[in-house]
Amino acid sequence: MIISTLISAALLTSFSSSEIKTFTVDGVERKATIIAPSNPKNAPVIFGFHGHGGNMRNAQRSFKMEQVWPEAIVIYMEGLPTKTPNDPRGQRNGWQVSARIHVDRDLKFFDAVWKDTQAKFKPNNKQVFAMGHSNGGRFTYLLWAERPNVFKAFAPSGSPALRMNLTPKPAFHLMGETDAIVSPDDQKTTIEKLKKLNGCNENGKAVAQYTTRFAGKNGNDVETFIHPGGHNYPAAAPRLIVDFWKSLK
Repeated sequence: MIISTLISAALLTSFSSSEIKTFTVDGVERKATIIAPSNPKNAPVIFGFHGHGGNMRNAQRSFKMEQVWPEAIVIYMEGLPTKTPNDPRGQRNGWQVSARIHVDRDLKFFDAVWKDTQAKFKPNNKQVFAMGHSNGGRFTYLLWAERPNVFKAFAPSGSPALRMNLTPKPAFHLMGETDAIVSPDDQKTTIEKLKKLNGCNENGKAVAQYTTRFAGKNGNDVETFIHPGGHNYPAAAPRLIVDFWKSLK
């Protein structure tokens, strides 16, 4: 059974409100920060996912989506302690990276938050987006694979999707050429997979520094941000992502 309980609410600005909500999913308490504009009806929705070891506050500080697109409903969900090769005891927060592991705890969590968002805000169901960095990027790809009909487009960062069964969708993939955490080669292979999946032109068009856009079939474009850094999230990324999403037909 899934139960939603309001923990706290605080006025963020005169134009938006922020609240932390709990969702009890299969008996486990989960948390999400939900930021809404003053008129959320028919608003776009953005889901942002932190990396392994992070939390919803980290995601908000990095992505700043409520600042870049203040007309959108922005939701930062929080993962649970998860074992990984770099965290074998599972002491830090993370996300499931494939279906049917961890009893699909994070997919169920997403379903609960999305259902609650639809009921409370009546958003634009044709303008729903997901983004995430590192482990959060892998969960973004998992949502693409398992909940494709919910989303308009995606923006994973620092993460691969080599064995994901994806349907054509617009995507913005961000990566560092010297990433020491997630293989740059695997990410470049993922980008080529996305371009092939979406029927993109081989030659892209420069959009901004490090950023190239490849036109895809039926408007399913792929935009890449390949910077010379490592496994970091550049400050320029949020604005570029929102510009890409807003340009989609």
